Amino acid sequence: MSTDADRMEGFLSLSATLTAFSEFDLRGTGQAEDYLAAVVAAVGADNTDRLLSAHASVLSGAAAQGASVEGLLRAQILSNDRLGPIARNIMKLWYIGTWYAMPQEWTQAFGVGAVRGTFVVSASSYIEGLVWPAIGANPPGAKGPGYGTWADPPTIVAP
Repeated sequence: MSTDADRMEGFLSLSATLTAFSEFDLRGTGQAEDYLAAVVAAVGADNTDRLLSAHASVLSGAAAQGASVEGLLRAQILSNDRLGPIARNIMKLWYIGTWYAMPQEWTQAFGVGAVRGTFVVSASSYIEGLVWPAIGANPPGAKGPGYGTWADPPTIVAP
């Protein structure tokens, strides 16, 4: 990636593809900068940029071939020994707010960044996790639904 802005745009595009949430929704969490920094810290800038470039290739390949983005994503990224574990961790990161340690085999083969292990990215990453809007719930202990809302049965909005 040539600039930090390009890397952020690529990261948001990849994240939208991986999570099925729009870039607008992802930006709305306020976590994009922290999450990108966590990915770079955990796997290094080179591995991050390889993943973002592969995603750009998937998008352009899907457009040129009339193929499904999901199919190319599975074939070229998720099944790739180097890129797949990073992409799966990014999905978990957006949904749960925690970066999980890369598998030992991966770190031996491809190295790691400055940060190792499993860690919670920020104080608000749990609250802003995509798991909550995905299941139509509020994070326990945060973002309460309001006084008296317990009196009405929950509603599930069809997608």
